[in-house]
Amino acid sequence: MIAILDYGSGNLRSAQRAFETSGKEVVLTSDYDIALNADGLVVPGVGAFAACMQGLAGVRGDQLVRERIALKRPTLGICVGMQILFSHGVEHGNHDGVGVWDATVEKLDAPILPHMGWNTVSVGSGSSLFKGVENESFYFVHSYAVKKKVGAVATMSHHGEDFLAAVEDGVIAATQFHPEKSGDAGLHLIKNWVDGL
Repeated sequence: MIAILDYGSGNLRSAQRAFETSGKEVVLTSDYDIALNADGLVVPGVGAFAACMQGLAGVRGDQLVRERIALKRPTLGICVGMQILFSHGVEHGNHDGVGVWDATVEKLDAPILPHMGWNTVSVGSGSSLFKGVENESFYFVHSYAVKKKVGAVATMSHHGEDFLAAVEDGVIAATQFHPEKSGDAGLHLIKNWVDGL
């Protein structure tokens, strides 16, 4: 079973439909125990870093993510759900994140923001998430990002400057883009993640 964490942020229904294409049972939940014990946990996120962190803390999601990592249970962050996994974010002030990776989510230095639409990625060596979709484009909507490589496998993209498009690091992975809005390539990536559970 895959749990999509419902903490008041994210287009949960489109994420649910996309993950259901993998053939797995998918539930939307804010229940700590269900989310903790699911085969895979998805942390979506739309909006500002601080608001997402506040919502996450409201369902003890920060503790949940850390406990799942300790128990070696797979977790996937999407968009702002990726950003809040870092130690800090500077959108509308300085805010602490979950702290899985030590990096700051900063405003992109780009002529047009938000970075909205399809973009290619430069896939990190040894990626299992992007297997079969290394040369595809994915759908982004964001103005903030991490600008350095972290984790075991770092996949980058470019909009004004290089930024982190995805991370794979043991049982935890994250994408700055929306796989559920990225057509067949996104569904393929989701299936890759599910097949690795």
